[in-house]
Amino acid sequence: MSAITAQDINKLRQATGAGMMDCRKALTETNGDFEGAIDWLRKQGQKVAAKRSDREAKEGVIIAQTSADHKTGFVVCISCETDFVSKNAEFVAFAQTIADAAVANNVKTVDELNAVSINGTTVADMINDKLASIGEKIAAKLERVDAPYVASYIHGSYRMGVLVGLTTEAAELGKDLAMQIAAMNPVAVDPESVPAETVTRERAIIIDTMKEDPKMAGKPEEMIAKIAEGKIAAFFKEQTLLAQSFVKDGSKTVGDHVKSVGADIKVTEFKRVALG
Repeated sequence: MSAITAQDINKLRQATGAGMMDCRKALTETNGDFEGAIDWLRKQGQKVAAKRSDREAKEGVIIAQTSADHKTGFVVCISCETDFVSKNAEFVAFAQTIADAAVANNVKTVDELNAVSINGTTVADMINDKLASIGEKIAAKLERVDAPYVASYIHGSYRMGVLVGLTTEAAELGKDLAMQIAAMNPVAVDPESVPAETVTRERAIIIDTMKEDPKMAGKPEEMIAKIAEGKIAAFFKEQTLLAQSFVKDGSKTVGDHVKSVGADIKVTEFKRVALG
């Protein structure tokens, strides 16, 4: 049995919103396995969010922008430890400088970004210098989308960045989709895009939860499996972008809205990076 620390419990609380005692029990029951503890909480009926495609940092500045031709989008997150630093205009400008360098140098990875030189100094050295001057841990993170057309969106004072790839130039649609993604946080574009391991995990949680329900006692496995598939279908409807209700017009789905703009337009992918 691995030792469960207060830091472990706090990390699980921040990730799930569950109570301290529930988090302690979840970690104890799963021998300290973080992902297993999340699943354990969900099986106990805790309202824990499904695993998302966005990457989270506690504090920092997030910049989302595209190349001039809108064929490549970048989300750059310069993370820090406190909102005192992240809300400072100088730190925001620092993050913008690095984001501009990412676009100008067409970087593909965070390692490439760290190696970029700005006025003779690499981004990695700039970050180390900033760390030394403010006394907080700072790091750069990068997400990228390539498509025939990419829309970008920054939400909430640099606290979230979204990129959406489309097969056709459609600026207004791209903005609408980016705002949808920011608000509704889908896990994938459509059911086919949901990773197999995510579907397997959801199905296992659903089945285990039903088996614990006294109302399902004695029900045949075939019935449980059929109900589980219905719940998986509901998961796809709620958690995939094109199947979600369109936030600007709840009478239609996002997929319906995309088709109304252009029958041949497809959403290729999206990235959503949020401070947590």
